Amino acid sequence: MTAVLSRTPDTAPDTRPGGAWVAVCAETDLTPERPVAALVGEEQVAIVRTHDGQVYAVGNRDPFSGAYVLSRGIVGSAGEVPVLISPMFKQAFDLRTGQCLAARGVAVPTYAVTVGEGVVSVALGARS
Repeated sequence: MTAVLSRTPDTAPDTRPGGAWVAVCAETDLTPERPVAALVGEEQVAIVRTHDGQVYAVGNRDPFSGAYVLSRGIVGSAGEVPVLISPMFKQAFDLRTGQCLAARGVAVPTYAVTVGEGVVSVALGARS
């Protein structure tokens, strides 16, 4: 499933210079532990709501296969770490930092997320 708003996306100032927030979907579009893909600017992003209600956004591209598939991955945890597991080769990525748990130095970009008035917004430009 690809998350799409039924109205023109709004943007609001970001706290970073030159940044902006992009509305990507309604909060009700997110089912816990069922990632969705969204286009944020020109970047494909996987949006994830965990079972405890936290919402994360990471790059949708799997760095090991090069395929844009992380929005088809499995959401879970490794201890206290919320993870998104690639459907390709099963690497787990920390949803908070983007770091691959099995390969140091490999990460997916992460994006700031805000939820307000029933709308999920993602900051343009990766933060890591």
